Amino acid sequence: MVKTYRASCHCSRVAIEVQIDLTQSSYRCNCSICRRNRFWPAVARPEQFRMLSGESELTRYIFGSGRNHHFFCRHCGVRVFGVGNDTPIGTMYGINIGCLEEVDEAELSRIPITYVDGLHDRWGEAPEFTRHL
Repeated sequence: MVKTYRASCHCSRVAIEVQIDLTQSSYRCNCSICRRNRFWPAVARPEQFRMLSGESELTRYIFGSGRNHHFFCRHCGVRVFGVGNDTPIGTMYGINIGCLEEVDEAELSRIPITYVDGLHDRWGEAPEFTRHL
């Protein structure tokens, strides 16, 4: 069921509102950036995303192919969201599930996870090892 959630960084300077369905799959990736910062996204389309505050507090990081833009709060370092510009569904927002407000531990534990092998650019396949993700 699609619901509207608010998400924010640790210091609360960056806040967004997003419409997502937490009964749909989220993602865990083993690529270099997702593995290092434990990014756990749910996917939203651009029309489901709204910046509430802190756009000027964001730092953008782009690497490799430049397909994905990673946004971090320049004060606390938390990544509330990222933007994928070259995906099978077009532009999409990856919302960091750990930043969602008012989602309890029980609800978090029920979110389905799809594992993707971004390390080897095999986005449609699970990596050999997933437990650490």
